[in-house]
Amino acid sequence: MQSARTPGPGARPRLIVPVLAFCGAVVAVMQTLVVPLLPHVPDLTGSSPAAAGWLVTITLLTGAVFTPVLGRAGDMYGKRRVLLASLGVLTAGSVMCAVTSDIGWLIGGRALQGSALAVIPLGISIIRDELPAERVLPSIALMSSTLGIGAAIGLPVAALVVENFDWHTMFWASAALGLLDVLLVLWIVPESPLRTEGRFDVPGTLGLAATLVALLLAITQGADWGWTSAPTLALLAAALVVGVLWGRYELRTGSPMVDLRVSARPAVLLTNVAALLVGFAFYANSLATAQMVQEPTNTGYGLGASIVVSGLCLLPGGLAMVVLSPVSARLSAAYGPRSALALGAAVMALGYVVRFFTSHTLWLIVAGATVVSCGTALAYSALPALVMRAVPVTETGAANGLNTLMRSVGQACCSAVVAAVLAHMTFLAGGRSAPTLHAYLLVFLIAAGAALAALAAALCLPPARTPGAAGAPGKPGTVAVTQSAPAAREST
Repeated sequence: MQSARTPGPGARPRLIVPVLAFCGAVVAVMQTLVVPLLPHVPDLTGSSPAAAGWLVTITLLTGAVFTPVLGRAGDMYGKRRVLLASLGVLTAGSVMCAVTSDIGWLIGGRALQGSALAVIPLGISIIRDELPAERVLPSIALMSSTLGIGAAIGLPVAALVVENFDWHTMFWASAALGLLDVLLVLWIVPESPLRTEGRFDVPGTLGLAATLVALLLAITQGADWGWTSAPTLALLAAALVVGVLWGRYELRTGSPMVDLRVSARPAVLLTNVAALLVGFAFYANSLATAQMVQEPTNTGYGLGASIVVSGLCLLPGGLAMVVLSPVSARLSAAYGPRSALALGAAVMALGYVVRFFTSHTLWLIVAGATVVSCGTALAYSALPALVMRAVPVTETGAANGLNTLMRSVGQACCSAVVAAVLAHMTFLAGGRSAPTLHAYLLVFLIAAGAALAALAAALCLPPARTPGAAGAPGKPGTVAVTQSAPAAREST
Protein backbone atom coordinates (compact mmCIF):
# COMPACT_ATOMS: atom_id res chain seq x y z
CA MET A 1 0.00 0.00 0.00
CA GLN A 2 1.32 3.41 -0.86
CA SER A 3 2.00 6.08 1.70
CA ALA A 4 -0.68 8.65 2.48
CA ARG A 5 -0.82 11.63 0.19
CA THR A 6 0.05 15.16 1.21
CA PRO A 7 -3.01 17.33 0.55
CA GLY A 8 -2.61 20.35 -1.65
CA PRO A 9 -3.32 23.86 -0.40
CA GLY A 10 -6.57 23.96 -2.40
CA ALA A 11 -8.18 20.95 -0.67
CA ARG A 12 -11.91 21.60 -0.07
CA PRO A 13 -13.25 18.69 2.00
CA ARG A 14 -16.73 20.20 2.41
CA LEU A 15 -17.28 20.17 -1.34
CA ILE A 16 -16.15 16.61 -2.01
CA VAL A 17 -19.57 15.02 -1.47
CA PRO A 18 -21.60 17.60 -3.49
CA VAL A 19 -19.16 17.28 -6.40
CA LEU A 20 -19.19 13.47 -6.36
CA ALA A 21 -22.99 13.37 -6.02
CA PHE A 22 -23.32 15.74 -8.97
CA CYS A 23 -21.05 13.48 -11.01
CA GLY A 24 -23.15 10.45 -10.05
CA ALA A 25 -26.40 12.19 -11.01
CA VAL A 26 -24.99 13.21 -14.41
CA VAL A 27 -23.91 9.63 -15.10
CA ALA A 28 -27.32 8.28 -14.04
CA VAL A 29 -29.04 10.74 -16.39
CA MET A 30 -27.15 9.12 -19.27
CA GLN A 31 -29.04 5.87 -18.66
CA THR A 32 -32.43 7.44 -19.55
CA LEU A 33 -31.26 10.28 -21.77
CA VAL A 34 -32.42 8.82 -25.10
CA VAL A 35 -35.66 7.18 -23.94
CA PRO A 36 -37.89 10.08 -25.11
CA LEU A 37 -36.04 10.10 -28.44
CA LEU A 38 -36.38 6.40 -29.27
CA PRO A 39 -39.70 6.57 -31.18
CA HIS A 40 -38.21 9.22 -33.48
CA VAL A 41 -34.74 7.71 -34.02
CA PRO A 42 -35.65 5.59 -37.09
CA ASP A 43 -36.92 8.68 -38.96
CA LEU A 44 -34.08 10.91 -37.75
CA THR A 45 -31.31 8.47 -38.65
CA GLY A 46 -32.81 6.32 -41.40
CA SER A 47 -32.44 3.21 -39.24
CA SER A 48 -34.73 0.44 -38.04
CA PRO A 49 -36.54 0.38 -34.68
CA ALA A 50 -34.36 -2.58 -33.67
CA ALA A 51 -31.21 -0.55 -34.31
CA ALA A 52 -32.67 2.37 -32.37
CA GLY A 53 -33.23 0.09 -29.39
CA TRP A 54 -29.49 -0.46 -29.20
CA LEU A 55 -29.08 3.13 -28.00
CA VAL A 56 -30.40 1.87 -24.66
CA THR A 57 -29.08 -1.69 -24.76
CA ILE A 58 -25.47 -0.70 -25.42
CA THR A 59 -25.28 1.54 -22.34
CA LEU A 60 -26.53 -1.35 -20.23
CA LEU A 61 -23.86 -3.66 -21.63
CA THR A 62 -20.92 -1.28 -21.31
CA GLY A 63 -22.06 -0.10 -17.88
CA ALA A 64 -22.31 -3.67 -16.63
CA VAL A 65 -18.87 -4.61 -17.98
CA PHE A 66 -16.92 -1.52 -17.00
CA THR A 67 -18.42 -0.86 -13.55
CA PRO A 68 -16.69 -3.72 -11.69
CA VAL A 69 -13.59 -3.48 -13.92
CA LEU A 70 -13.03 0.22 -13.30
CA GLY A 71 -13.88 -0.22 -9.63
CA ARG A 72 -11.03 -2.72 -9.40
CA ALA A 73 -8.74 -0.44 -11.40
CA GLY A 74 -9.53 2.38 -8.98
CA ASP A 75 -8.54 0.21 -6.02
CA MET A 76 -5.20 -0.55 -7.68
CA TYR A 77 -4.21 2.63 -9.54
CA GLY A 78 -6.09 5.46 -7.84
CA LYS A 79 -9.80 6.13 -7.60
CA ARG A 80 -9.61 9.80 -8.60
CA ARG A 81 -7.50 8.94 -11.63
CA VAL A 82 -9.99 6.33 -12.85
CA LEU A 83 -12.91 8.63 -11.99
CA LEU A 84 -11.45 11.34 -14.23
CA ALA A 85 -10.88 8.84 -17.03
CA SER A 86 -14.51 7.67 -16.79
CA LEU A 87 -15.83 11.23 -16.93
CA GLY A 88 -13.55 11.98 -19.86
CA VAL A 89 -14.92 8.99 -21.76
CA LEU A 90 -18.50 10.11 -20.98
CA THR A 91 -17.71 13.57 -22.39
CA ALA A 92 -16.13 12.09 -25.51
CA GLY A 93 -19.16 9.83 -26.05
CA SER A 94 -21.51 12.79 -25.68
CA VAL A 95 -19.59 14.82 -28.26
CA MET A 96 -19.60 11.83 -30.64
CA CYS A 97 -23.41 11.65 -30.41
CA ALA A 98 -23.79 15.42 -30.74
CA VAL A 99 -21.96 15.69 -34.07
CA THR A 100 -23.59 12.80 -35.96
CA SER A 101 -26.91 11.44 -37.15
CA ASP A 102 -25.48 8.07 -38.15
CA ILE A 103 -26.92 5.25 -36.05
CA GLY A 104 -23.60 3.40 -35.88
CA TRP A 105 -21.74 6.39 -34.48
CA LEU A 106 -24.62 7.12 -32.12
CA ILE A 107 -24.45 3.59 -30.73
CA GLY A 108 -20.68 3.96 -30.31
CA GLY A 109 -21.12 7.24 -28.44
CA ARG A 110 -23.78 5.73 -26.21
CA ALA A 111 -21.41 2.85 -25.43
CA LEU A 112 -18.87 5.37 -24.14
CA GLN A 113 -21.53 7.15 -22.10
CA GLY A 114 -22.65 3.88 -20.51
CA SER A 115 -19.14 2.88 -19.44
CA ALA A 116 -19.06 5.87 -17.06
CA LEU A 117 -21.51 4.17 -14.67
CA ALA A 118 -18.42 3.22 -12.66
CA VAL A 119 -18.33 6.82 -11.39
CA ILE A 120 -20.87 5.95 -8.69
CA PRO A 121 -18.97 3.10 -6.94
CA LEU A 122 -15.72 5.02 -7.38
CA GLY A 123 -17.30 8.03 -5.68
CA ILE A 124 -18.53 5.85 -2.81
CA SER A 125 -15.02 4.47 -2.33
CA ILE A 126 -13.45 7.95 -2.36
CA ILE A 127 -15.94 9.05 0.30
CA ARG A 128 -14.97 6.12 2.50
CA ASP A 129 -11.27 6.89 2.10
CA GLU A 130 -11.39 10.66 2.55
CA LEU A 131 -14.11 11.68 5.00
CA PRO A 132 -14.25 11.47 8.79
CA ALA A 133 -16.26 8.52 10.08
CA GLU A 134 -19.27 10.57 11.14
CA ARG A 135 -19.78 11.85 7.59
CA VAL A 136 -19.36 8.55 5.76
CA LEU A 137 -22.85 7.04 6.11
CA PRO A 138 -24.90 10.10 5.03
CA SER A 139 -22.47 10.80 2.20
CA ILE A 140 -22.50 7.31 0.71
CA ALA A 141 -26.29 7.25 1.11
CA LEU A 142 -26.58 10.33 -1.09
CA MET A 143 -24.01 9.00 -3.58
CA SER A 144 -25.80 5.68 -3.92
CA SER A 145 -29.18 7.34 -4.40
CA THR A 146 -27.92 9.30 -7.39
CA LEU A 147 -28.64 6.22 -9.50
CA GLY A 148 -32.35 6.74 -8.92
CA ILE A 149 -32.26 10.53 -8.65
CA GLY A 150 -30.56 11.01 -12.00
CA ALA A 151 -32.84 8.54 -13.76
CA ALA A 152 -35.98 10.21 -12.37
CA ILE A 153 -34.86 13.74 -13.19
CA GLY A 154 -33.25 12.94 -16.53
CA LEU A 155 -36.38 11.56 -18.21
CA PRO A 156 -38.58 14.69 -18.02
CA VAL A 157 -35.65 17.01 -18.77
CA ALA A 158 -34.70 14.98 -21.86
CA ALA A 159 -38.35 14.96 -22.97
CA LEU A 160 -38.52 18.76 -22.72
CA VAL A 161 -35.35 19.10 -24.79
CA VAL A 162 -36.58 16.67 -27.46
CA GLU A 163 -39.92 18.47 -27.81
CA ASN A 164 -38.53 22.00 -27.92
CA PHE A 165 -35.02 21.87 -29.41
CA ASP A 166 -32.94 20.03 -31.97
CA TRP A 167 -32.33 16.54 -30.61
CA HIS A 168 -28.55 16.97 -30.79
CA THR A 169 -28.88 19.63 -28.09
CA MET A 170 -29.27 17.09 -25.30
CA PHE A 171 -25.95 15.48 -26.26
CA TRP A 172 -24.20 18.86 -26.33
CA ALA A 173 -25.68 19.53 -22.89
CA SER A 174 -24.46 16.16 -21.59
CA ALA A 175 -21.00 16.89 -23.01
CA ALA A 176 -20.95 20.24 -21.19
CA LEU A 177 -22.01 18.54 -17.95
CA GLY A 178 -19.31 15.89 -18.39
CA LEU A 179 -16.65 18.54 -18.92
CA LEU A 180 -17.90 20.44 -15.87
CA ASP A 181 -17.63 17.21 -13.85
CA VAL A 182 -14.01 16.76 -14.95
CA LEU A 183 -13.09 20.32 -13.94
CA LEU A 184 -14.85 20.02 -10.56
CA VAL A 185 -13.10 16.73 -9.76
CA LEU A 186 -9.72 18.21 -10.72
CA TRP A 187 -10.41 21.20 -8.47
CA ILE A 188 -12.08 19.55 -5.47
CA VAL A 189 -11.53 15.80 -5.18
CA PRO A 190 -8.21 14.50 -3.80
CA GLU A 191 -6.57 11.23 -4.78
CA SER A 192 -7.04 8.45 -2.26
CA PRO A 193 -3.79 7.07 -0.80
CA LEU A 194 -5.21 3.56 -0.43
CA ARG A 195 -4.11 0.99 -2.99
CA THR A 196 -4.56 -2.72 -3.56
CA GLU A 197 -1.28 -4.44 -4.35
CA GLY A 198 -0.84 -7.01 -7.09
CA ARG A 199 -1.22 -7.21 -10.87
CA PHE A 200 -4.35 -6.30 -12.79
CA ASP A 201 -6.22 -9.47 -13.71
CA VAL A 202 -6.53 -9.19 -17.51
CA PRO A 203 -7.81 -12.78 -18.13
CA GLY A 204 -10.33 -12.35 -15.33
CA THR A 205 -11.48 -9.05 -16.83
CA LEU A 206 -11.99 -10.61 -20.26
CA GLY A 207 -13.83 -13.59 -18.77
CA LEU A 208 -16.14 -11.37 -16.75
CA ALA A 209 -16.82 -9.18 -19.79
CA ALA A 210 -17.64 -12.17 -22.00
CA THR A 211 -19.96 -13.65 -19.37
CA LEU A 212 -21.83 -10.39 -18.80
CA VAL A 213 -22.20 -9.54 -22.48
CA ALA A 214 -23.57 -12.99 -23.32
CA LEU A 215 -25.96 -12.99 -20.36
CA LEU A 216 -27.27 -9.45 -20.82
CA LEU A 217 -27.62 -9.79 -24.58
CA ALA A 218 -29.79 -12.86 -24.04
CA ILE A 219 -31.88 -11.07 -21.41
CA THR A 220 -32.36 -7.81 -23.32
CA GLN A 221 -32.88 -9.31 -26.78
CA GLY A 222 -34.66 -12.54 -25.83
CA ALA A 223 -38.14 -11.03 -26.20
CA ASP A 224 -37.41 -9.97 -29.79
CA TRP A 225 -35.43 -13.05 -30.82
CA GLY A 226 -37.63 -15.53 -28.95
CA TRP A 227 -36.69 -17.08 -25.63
CA THR A 228 -36.26 -20.51 -27.22
CA SER A 229 -34.51 -19.24 -30.36
CA ALA A 230 -31.03 -20.48 -31.24
CA PRO A 231 -29.25 -17.12 -30.61
CA THR A 232 -30.84 -16.70 -27.17
CA LEU A 233 -30.11 -20.26 -26.04
CA ALA A 234 -26.57 -20.08 -27.44
CA LEU A 235 -25.85 -16.88 -25.52
CA LEU A 236 -27.25 -18.31 -22.30
CA ALA A 237 -25.16 -21.45 -22.74
CA ALA A 238 -22.06 -19.36 -23.48
CA ALA A 239 -22.68 -17.25 -20.37
CA LEU A 240 -22.95 -20.41 -18.27
CA VAL A 241 -19.84 -22.12 -19.66
CA VAL A 242 -17.64 -19.02 -19.69
CA GLY A 243 -18.93 -18.03 -16.27
CA VAL A 244 -17.96 -21.38 -14.75
CA LEU A 245 -14.51 -21.28 -16.34
CA TRP A 246 -14.05 -17.68 -15.21
CA GLY A 247 -15.06 -18.58 -11.67
CA ARG A 248 -12.55 -21.43 -11.50
CA TYR A 249 -9.79 -19.16 -12.77
CA GLU A 250 -10.66 -16.39 -10.29
CA LEU A 251 -10.47 -18.84 -7.37
CA ARG A 252 -6.96 -19.90 -8.39
CA THR A 253 -5.32 -16.61 -9.31
CA GLY A 254 -3.45 -14.59 -6.73
CA SER A 255 -4.91 -11.17 -7.61
CA PRO A 256 -8.43 -11.83 -8.93
CA MET A 257 -10.64 -9.35 -10.72
CA VAL A 258 -13.45 -10.32 -8.32
CA ASP A 259 -12.57 -11.96 -5.01
CA LEU A 260 -15.16 -14.72 -5.14
CA ARG A 261 -14.31 -15.92 -1.64
CA VAL A 262 -15.19 -12.52 -0.24
CA SER A 263 -18.22 -12.28 -2.55
CA ALA A 264 -19.48 -15.64 -1.27
CA ARG A 265 -19.66 -14.42 2.32
CA PRO A 266 -23.33 -14.28 3.36
CA ALA A 267 -23.02 -10.58 4.21
CA VAL A 268 -21.80 -9.78 0.68
CA LEU A 269 -23.76 -12.39 -1.29
CA LEU A 270 -27.13 -11.52 0.24
CA THR A 271 -26.46 -7.80 -0.18
CA ASN A 272 -25.79 -8.33 -3.89
CA VAL A 273 -28.92 -10.46 -4.24
CA ALA A 274 -30.91 -7.70 -2.55
CA ALA A 275 -29.34 -5.15 -4.92
CA LEU A 276 -30.50 -7.17 -7.95
CA LEU A 277 -34.05 -7.44 -6.57
CA VAL A 278 -34.25 -3.77 -5.58
CA GLY A 279 -32.96 -2.78 -9.03
CA PHE A 280 -35.71 -4.90 -10.58
CA ALA A 281 -38.44 -3.38 -8.41
CA PHE A 282 -37.19 0.19 -8.94
CA TYR A 283 -37.03 -0.06 -12.72
CA ALA A 284 -40.55 -1.50 -13.01
CA ASN A 285 -41.82 1.72 -11.44
CA SER A 286 -40.15 3.87 -14.09
CA LEU A 287 -41.10 1.68 -17.05
CA ALA A 288 -44.73 1.10 -16.09
CA THR A 289 -45.44 4.70 -15.09
CA ALA A 290 -43.95 6.27 -18.20
CA GLN A 291 -45.90 3.97 -20.52
CA MET A 292 -49.15 3.66 -18.60
CA VAL A 293 -50.03 7.35 -18.45
CA GLN A 294 -49.32 7.68 -22.19
CA GLU A 295 -51.81 4.98 -23.15
CA PRO A 296 -54.79 6.51 -25.03
CA THR A 297 -58.01 7.16 -23.18
CA ASN A 298 -59.91 4.65 -25.35
CA THR A 299 -58.14 1.85 -23.48
CA GLY A 300 -60.38 2.63 -20.51
CA TYR A 301 -57.49 3.25 -18.14
CA GLY A 302 -54.96 5.33 -20.10
CA LEU A 303 -54.71 9.08 -19.63
CA GLY A 304 -53.36 10.02 -23.07
CA ALA A 305 -50.58 12.07 -21.47
CA SER A 306 -47.60 13.43 -23.40
CA ILE A 307 -44.12 12.07 -22.92
CA VAL A 308 -43.20 15.22 -20.95
CA VAL A 309 -46.10 14.66 -18.55
CA SER A 310 -45.16 10.99 -18.18
CA GLY A 311 -41.62 12.02 -17.27
CA LEU A 312 -42.84 14.63 -14.81
CA CYS A 313 -44.81 11.90 -13.03
CA LEU A 314 -41.45 10.49 -11.91
CA LEU A 315 -39.99 13.82 -10.80
CA PRO A 316 -41.57 13.88 -7.29
CA GLY A 317 -40.02 10.46 -6.68
CA GLY A 318 -36.59 11.75 -7.69
CA LEU A 319 -36.92 14.70 -5.33
CA ALA A 320 -38.09 12.38 -2.55
CA MET A 321 -34.94 10.31 -3.02
CA VAL A 322 -32.80 13.41 -2.46
CA VAL A 323 -34.66 14.16 0.78
CA LEU A 324 -34.68 10.60 2.10
CA SER A 325 -31.05 9.61 1.50
CA PRO A 326 -29.87 11.29 4.75
CA VAL A 327 -32.83 9.74 6.56
CA SER A 328 -31.60 6.32 5.46
CA ALA A 329 -28.13 7.21 6.75
CA ARG A 330 -29.54 8.09 10.17
CA LEU A 331 -31.51 4.83 10.23
CA SER A 332 -28.35 2.91 9.30
CA ALA A 333 -26.38 4.66 12.04
CA ALA A 334 -29.06 4.03 14.67
CA TYR A 335 -30.28 0.55 13.78
CA GLY A 336 -27.83 -0.78 11.19
CA PRO A 337 -27.97 -0.73 7.37
CA ARG A 338 -29.70 -4.11 7.36
CA SER A 339 -32.73 -2.51 9.03
CA ALA A 340 -32.67 0.40 6.59
CA LEU A 341 -32.57 -2.00 3.62
CA ALA A 342 -35.42 -4.07 5.04
CA LEU A 343 -37.55 -0.98 5.63
CA GLY A 344 -36.82 0.30 2.12
CA ALA A 345 -37.85 -3.01 0.54
CA ALA A 346 -41.04 -3.08 2.63
CA VAL A 347 -41.95 0.48 1.57
CA MET A 348 -41.37 -0.47 -2.08
CA ALA A 349 -43.75 -3.41 -1.74
CA LEU A 350 -46.29 -1.12 -0.05
CA GLY A 351 -45.94 1.34 -2.92
CA TYR A 352 -46.87 -1.35 -5.42
CA VAL A 353 -49.91 -2.27 -3.35
CA VAL A 354 -50.96 1.38 -3.62
CA ARG A 355 -50.30 1.28 -7.37
CA PHE A 356 -52.35 -1.90 -7.78
CA PHE A 357 -55.49 -0.23 -6.44
CA THR A 358 -54.97 3.34 -7.77
CA SER A 359 -54.27 3.14 -11.49
CA HIS A 360 -56.98 5.42 -12.91
CA THR A 361 -56.16 8.89 -11.56
CA LEU A 362 -53.00 10.84 -12.36
CA TRP A 363 -52.31 12.17 -8.87
CA LEU A 364 -52.80 8.72 -7.33
CA ILE A 365 -50.45 7.20 -9.92
CA VAL A 366 -47.87 9.85 -9.01
CA ALA A 367 -48.43 9.16 -5.30
CA GLY A 368 -47.91 5.42 -5.73
CA ALA A 369 -44.81 5.93 -7.86
CA THR A 370 -43.41 8.32 -5.25
CA VAL A 371 -43.93 5.79 -2.45
CA VAL A 372 -41.94 3.24 -4.46
CA SER A 373 -39.20 5.84 -4.98
CA CYS A 374 -39.12 6.54 -1.24
CA GLY A 375 -38.49 2.87 -0.57
CA THR A 376 -35.86 2.80 -3.31
CA ALA A 377 -34.03 5.71 -1.65
CA LEU A 378 -33.88 3.88 1.69
CA ALA A 379 -32.73 0.64 0.08
CA TYR A 380 -30.19 2.11 -2.34
CA SER A 381 -28.67 4.24 0.43
CA ALA A 382 -28.17 1.23 2.70
CA LEU A 383 -26.53 -1.08 0.14
CA PRO A 384 -23.02 0.51 0.07
CA ALA A 385 -22.87 0.54 3.87
CA LEU A 386 -23.63 -3.18 3.92
CA VAL A 387 -20.94 -3.83 1.31
CA MET A 388 -18.28 -1.75 3.01
CA ARG A 389 -18.74 -3.30 6.44
CA ALA A 390 -18.13 -6.74 4.91
CA VAL A 391 -15.09 -6.26 2.63
CA PRO A 392 -11.48 -5.17 3.20
CA VAL A 393 -10.95 -1.44 2.88
CA THR A 394 -8.66 -1.98 -0.13
CA GLU A 395 -11.46 -3.68 -2.10
CA THR A 396 -14.27 -1.15 -1.73
CA GLY A 397 -14.09 0.03 -5.35
CA ALA A 398 -14.42 -3.46 -6.80
CA ALA A 399 -17.03 -4.52 -4.23
CA ASN A 400 -19.23 -1.47 -4.78
CA GLY A 401 -18.76 -1.87 -8.52
CA LEU A 402 -20.08 -5.42 -8.29
CA ASN A 403 -23.04 -4.25 -6.20
CA THR A 404 -23.85 -1.55 -8.76
CA LEU A 405 -23.56 -4.20 -11.47
CA MET A 406 -26.17 -6.33 -9.70
CA ARG A 407 -28.59 -3.39 -9.72
CA SER A 408 -28.03 -3.06 -13.47
CA VAL A 409 -28.66 -6.77 -14.01
CA GLY A 410 -31.88 -6.41 -12.02
CA GLN A 411 -32.95 -3.54 -14.26
CA ALA A 412 -32.15 -5.58 -17.38
CA CYS A 413 -34.23 -8.50 -16.12
CA CYS A 414 -37.05 -6.11 -15.25
CA SER A 415 -37.02 -4.60 -18.74
CA ALA A 416 -37.32 -8.06 -20.29
CA VAL A 417 -40.12 -9.14 -17.95
CA VAL A 418 -42.14 -5.94 -18.37
CA ALA A 419 -41.78 -6.06 -22.15
CA ALA A 420 -42.91 -9.70 -22.22
CA VAL A 421 -45.95 -9.07 -19.99
CA LEU A 422 -47.12 -5.97 -21.85
CA ALA A 423 -46.60 -7.61 -25.24
CA HIS A 424 -48.55 -10.80 -24.44
CA MET A 425 -51.53 -9.38 -22.51
CA THR A 426 -53.14 -7.10 -25.09
CA PHE A 427 -56.52 -6.16 -26.56
CA LEU A 428 -57.81 -3.98 -29.39
CA ALA A 429 -58.51 -0.36 -28.42
CA GLY A 430 -59.42 2.15 -31.09
CA GLY A 431 -58.21 -0.15 -33.83
CA ARG A 432 -54.75 -0.70 -32.31
CA SER A 433 -53.29 -3.28 -29.98
CA ALA A 434 -52.62 -2.07 -26.45
CA PRO A 435 -51.66 -3.73 -23.15
CA THR A 436 -54.62 -4.54 -20.91
CA LEU A 437 -54.95 -2.97 -17.48
CA HIS A 438 -54.37 -6.42 -16.01
CA ALA A 439 -50.97 -6.49 -17.72
CA TYR A 440 -49.89 -3.43 -15.78
CA LEU A 441 -51.39 -4.80 -12.57
CA LEU A 442 -49.41 -8.01 -13.10
CA VAL A 443 -46.23 -5.94 -13.50
CA PHE A 444 -46.98 -4.28 -10.16
CA LEU A 445 -47.50 -7.67 -8.49
CA ILE A 446 -44.24 -9.04 -9.91
CA ALA A 447 -42.35 -5.93 -8.76
CA ALA A 448 -43.94 -6.19 -5.31
CA GLY A 449 -42.79 -9.81 -5.18
CA ALA A 450 -39.24 -8.72 -6.03
CA ALA A 451 -39.36 -6.12 -3.25
CA LEU A 452 -40.59 -8.73 -0.77
CA ALA A 453 -37.80 -11.08 -1.85
CA ALA A 454 -35.33 -8.23 -1.22
CA LEU A 455 -36.89 -7.83 2.23
CA ALA A 456 -36.33 -11.54 2.89
CA ALA A 457 -32.70 -11.26 1.77
CA ALA A 458 -32.20 -8.28 4.09
CA LEU A 459 -33.67 -10.14 7.06
CA CYS A 460 -31.33 -13.08 6.38
CA LEU A 461 -28.23 -10.86 6.50
CA PRO A 462 -25.98 -11.48 9.50
CA PRO A 463 -26.58 -8.70 12.05
CA ALA A 464 -22.99 -8.55 13.28
CA ARG A 465 -20.26 -6.72 11.40
CA THR A 466 -17.91 -8.90 9.35
CA PRO A 467 -14.33 -7.71 10.00
CA GLY A 468 -12.56 -6.21 7.02
CA ALA A 469 -8.94 -5.43 6.54
CA ALA A 470 -8.82 -3.26 9.62
CA GLY A 471 -9.85 -6.22 11.68
CA ALA A 472 -11.20 -4.18 14.54
CA PRO A 473 -14.35 -5.36 16.23
CA GLY A 474 -17.42 -3.35 15.44
CA LYS A 475 -21.02 -3.01 16.48
CA PRO A 476 -23.78 -4.22 14.22
CA GLY A 477 -24.59 -1.55 11.71
CA THR A 478 -21.22 0.16 11.83
CA VAL A 479 -18.95 0.76 8.88
CA ALA A 480 -15.23 0.29 9.07
CA VAL A 481 -13.41 3.32 7.73
CA THR A 482 -9.70 3.58 7.26
CA GLN A 483 -8.91 7.28 7.00
CA SER A 484 -5.96 9.02 5.56
CA ALA A 485 -4.14 11.25 7.96
CA PRO A 486 -5.26 14.44 6.23
CA ALA A 487 -8.91 13.37 6.32
CA ALA A 488 -8.66 12.62 10.02
CA ARG A 489 -7.29 16.11 10.69
CA GLU A 490 -9.92 17.92 8.65
CA SER A 491 -12.87 18.99 10.74
CA THR A 492 -16.38 19.33 9.44
